[in-house]
Amino acid sequence: MRNFDEIFDIAAKRHGGPDALEEKLGKPKNPAELAGMPEDRWLSIITKCVFQAGFNWKVIEAKWDGFETAFDGFDVGRCAFMDDEKFDSLLQDTRIVRNGTKIATVRDNAVFLLELREEGGAGQVLGGWPSTDYVGLLAMLAKRGSRLGGASAQYAMRFAGRDSFILSQDVTARLIAEGVIDKVPTSKKAMAAVQQAFNIWMDQSNRSLTEISRVLAMSL
Repeated sequence: MRNFDEIFDIAAKRHGGPDALEEKLGKPKNPAELAGMPEDRWLSIITKCVFQAGFNWKVIEAKWDGFETAFDGFDVGRCAFMDDEKFDSLLQDTRIVRNGTKIATVRDNAVFLLELREEGGAGQVLGGWPSTDYVGLLAMLAKRGSRLGGASAQYAMRFAGRDSFILSQDVTARLIAEGVIDKVPTSKKAMAAVQQAFNIWMDQSNRSLTEISRVLAMSL
């Protein structure tokens, strides 16, 4: 496995040099910012990523104002206690994508966020989870959230601004090239290997998961 600086140099050569690459990386929000993010924004971001999975992202984005209105601004309490009448009305609501299974996730994930109140709140739990155990956060989201396995949870955490990696095609290809994994990681063992590699690169570079993930993606 290459030292992170070597991978950074590869990416920099492909993207106009170190300064140009730095401008493209972006940085995550700090824990205090994440802790202060309202529950409705967590639910909104999570819902958008769930609906984007398997759909044209532009379609979801174009309808998003309608989603916000239809789901009452993603008020967690109202969504968690969505009754059958409200659910049925959403199935007929042309402001949103009328997918019953995904509409149900809004209620289920609202319940999940309410549960997190007992653990300090969504911002504290999701935003404060150690980056050195990011795969643990993904596992928790897959287990306790609704349709938050795989890429949906990864994108939700990135769009929320928390420190994260996304196992995109390019990131996965770089991890394979570095001998970290030999195929798309799906097992606990493979995900643990991915986390270990990112932890090493964090130690070497003093950078966030987000920055490292972006560098890996842009190195191909």
